[in-house]
Formats: sequence, C-alpha cells, structure tokens
Amino acid sequence: MTAREFEAWPHKAVTLLGMSGVGKTTLANRLPKSNWFHYSGDYRIGTRYLDEPIVDNIKRQAMQVDFLCDLLRSDSIYIKSNITVDNLQPVSTFLGKIGDPGRGGLSVEEFRRRQRLHHDAEVGAMKDVAGFIEKSRDIYGYDHFVNDAGGSVCEIEDASVVPALAEHTVILYLRADEALESDLLERQRIDPKPLYYPEAFFDAQLAAYLEERALESPADVEPDDFVQWVFPSLVAHRRPRYEAISRRHGYTVEARATEGVRDEADFVELVAGILEAAAAAARARVRSV
Repeated sequence: MTAREFEAWPHKAVTLLGMSGVGKTTLANRLPKSNWFHYSGDYRIGTRYLDEPIVDNIKRQAMQVDFLCDLLRSDSIYIKSNITVDNLQPVSTFLGKIGDPGRGGLSVEEFRRRQRLHHDAEVGAMKDVAGFIEKSRDIYGYDHFVNDAGGSVCEIEDASVVPALAEHTVILYLRADEALESDLLERQRIDPKPLYYPEAFFDAQLAAYLEERALESPADVEPDDFVQWVFPSLVAHRRPRYEAISRRHGYTVEARATEGVRDEADFVELVAGILEAAAAAARARVRSV
C-alpha cells in the first residue's frame, strides 16, 4: 500500500504491535472513538476466551473463605470479572506467577497450564480480527479499525495468524528505543506484572534462575523476584521477533514518534510517512542492484 492509497482508504485498518507499555493503547485512544473501532486483543482474550477460567480462579480463591463459600454454595452471590480495555488486571491475575505457594506462587504444572490457555486464547483473538473489521463497519457503523494487539503476539506459534493480520490490516511495530526500554524495565521492577512466556524460553530461564539463586526447586522461588529477573531477557527475546514480523509483513515506527500524535489527522500523516519512507527505501534498493 502506498501512502496515497492509505490516505484515500475509506476503511482503514491498522494493527499495533510492540511490548506492553510502548504506547499502543495510548495511541489507539487518541483516535476518535466515534470513527475508529478500538479492538483490544487482551480484552477479547479476557471476555471471550478466558472468561470462564478467570472466574473459576476467582471462585477457587473465594471458596477458601468460609463466609463467601457458604454464599456461593447457596447461590446467594455470584462472581464475575469486570474487564475493560483500560483494566485488564483479571487477565494478568489469571496468568499468575511461578513460585512459593505461600507467597501466591503457582506450581510449574499449573503455571504452564494457564500459559497454554493464554496462548490459545491469543490465537483465537487475533483470528477474530478479520470478522470484527467487517462487524465494526456493517453493524456498528465505524469507518476505521485499530487492532491493539497484546505484547505476546510475536510469540504465537500458529503460522497463519500474522499473515492473516497483514492481509486485513497495516501492521505497525512500535519499536522502543534504549531509553524507553529502560523505562519498561524500571516499571516492571517497581510493579512486577505476570506475563506470557513461550514454553521453551520459560523452561530455560527458570533453570538459569534456580542455578543463579542456588534454589532447589521452583517452590522456593519468590514470585515477584523471578518476574523482575526474567523481564530483561524477555524483552531481548521478543525484539528480533517483532522486527522479523515488521520486515516481512509490516512497518516499523519509533514508539517515541507516536507521542506527538494528537488526533486522527496526525495518525494518518504518521502512517503515510512511514509507508512513503518504506517505498523510497525499496526504490533505493532496486537502483543499487
């Protein structure tokens, strides 16, 4: 797609990729909600694919409290999660953290089970994008669509997902510079949040952590400490995966450049500039051959 084609596209559709915290949701929220359908991958995961496991996890905790246990057994109360695009904590809480059960940690088996559920849910949520583009236009009357994808999309093992996103949307990878990556690391250090890890990566990192900390088993792990310790390696692991998606299926934009976007006009100008720069680079490569 050329810059002019994007500007003239009557039903623009864009996918935003990048680590959690680089500004994808902030950028999506600067587009007018009257004209742009904001599709949050994490919201779809939590409300469509993990809704029942999330609620079951909350109920399991509530059943340990006698007062709540009696009310739940007698159907006197019900429990549901209140997930919103701006509050995805129920999804994060469900993912959990590995480690000492006395400090809220999960066993390796339970942690892996939840991670697999999340992976499959993310595959489903991204495969739903094409249908939601049509639905957002035909049912709700939105002209344009922005897919605010989760930070772990680059870890999806289903090879059909990213090409499908590229078929229906312009993929933009928001690349964090060194300073922004440092900010992300510091935020995770201060407030360690549960994250998705591909299984082979998790197994290797857990083994390295146990050896470095001289711990005998995962049950000895301090949950927050492992999340903080592994995060820099996760950022480094995901960076080339995002870049590979961008090279083959989309475009790269410096995350800092999106901070100047104030409205739809700024956004369209930004994307058009990226497309034009990519076209110019392609022409230069052809001339050099």
